[in-house]
Amino acid sequence: MPFKPLSQALLPVLFSLAAGAAHADPAVIFDMGGKFDKSFNQAGYEGAERWKKESGKTYLEFEISNPAQREQALRRMAERGADPIIGIGFSQGSAIDKVSRDFPKLKFVVIDAEVKQPNVQSITFKEHEGSFLVGVLAAMASKSGKVGFIGGMDIPLIRRFQCGFEQGARYANPKIEVAGNMTGTTPTAWNDPARGAELAKAQFAGGVDVVFAAAGGTGIGVYQAAKDAKKYAIGVDSNQNHVQPGTMLTSMVKRVDVAVYQAFKAVKPGSTSLGLKEGGVDYALDQHNEKLITADMKKKVEAAKADIIAGKIKVIDFMANGTCK
Repeated sequence: MPFKPLSQALLPVLFSLAAGAAHADPAVIFDMGGKFDKSFNQAGYEGAERWKKESGKTYLEFEISNPAQREQALRRMAERGADPIIGIGFSQGSAIDKVSRDFPKLKFVVIDAEVKQPNVQSITFKEHEGSFLVGVLAAMASKSGKVGFIGGMDIPLIRRFQCGFEQGARYANPKIEVAGNMTGTTPTAWNDPARGAELAKAQFAGGVDVVFAAAGGTGIGVYQAAKDAKKYAIGVDSNQNHVQPGTMLTSMVKRVDVAVYQAFKAVKPGSTSLGLKEGGVDYALDQHNEKLITADMKKKVEAAKADIIAGKIKVIDFMANGTCK
C-alpha cells in the first residue's frame, strides 16, 4: 500500500516544530486523549518537560488526533533525524515496528507495547501490582461492601488493571463485591467524560461507594460524578489526588514520566517491565488524601506491597494468563 501524505493540517505543525530544532533532538508522540489528559499522556509530557528543564535542550512533540496519524508522525520525525523517538501508548506499537525497520540507525521507544526490533526499547508496566494496592484501599474504605471499576477501551491491558484491583479488594475483604464496566471498544473510549460519569452514576446507584477509573481522560467524568454523589474515586497513571480533593481516595501511579525521562537520557533496546520492585507503579499518598487513609489502611497496604515485592503475594496478570483466575 503506498504511503499516504500527511494531512494539510498536520504538515505545517511538524515542519514548524522541526525547523527550530537540531537534528538530534528527541521526539515524543502523544496518543489520543492528548498530552493534557491529566493521566497517561500527561505523565509522559511531564517526564519530557523534566528532561528539557534539566538538560536545557528541546524536543519535538505531536499529539495524535486520529489513528492514521500515528505512522505519518513517526515517519516525519524520523525523516528529520529525531533521536530517540518515543511513542506513548500501546496503539503506537505497530507503527513503531514498521518505521523503526526503515530507520535502523535511529532509536525508538514504545510505552505499553512490545516491539522486537534491535533499535527499539519496549517499556511496559506491571499495572496489576499497583492496582492490587488501590484495591486493598478501596475495600477498606468501602462502607457498603461494594466497589467498582471503570475501564476505558476494552483491551487486555485494561483488563490487567481490573484484575489486579479485584484481587487487592478481595485480599482486604474476601466478601467484597466488585462491579466492572468498560467505556467502549474504540480509542474514543479514552476521552469520553460524559460516558464515564454515566457509568459511575449507575454503579453508585447499585451500591458502589468507591470506584477506580483506568480510562484516561474519561476518568475526569467519573471523578466529578463521585464528587457529586459524595463517593470515593481512585485516579490512575498520574497522581490525580488533587483533581477532586476529598473525593480522590488515592491514585494508582504509573511512572510513565520516569520512563520518558530515562529514555530521553539513554535508550536501552530490548524489553523493560516496571513493577513495584522497580518503582514503576505504586499508590499515591500526599496532602490531598492523607486524611482519608487511616493508620490501619496504610499498615495493610504497605504489608501487601512488601509481600508482592518479596514474592509472597503473587498477583495474577490478566495479560499473561488470559483470565483473572
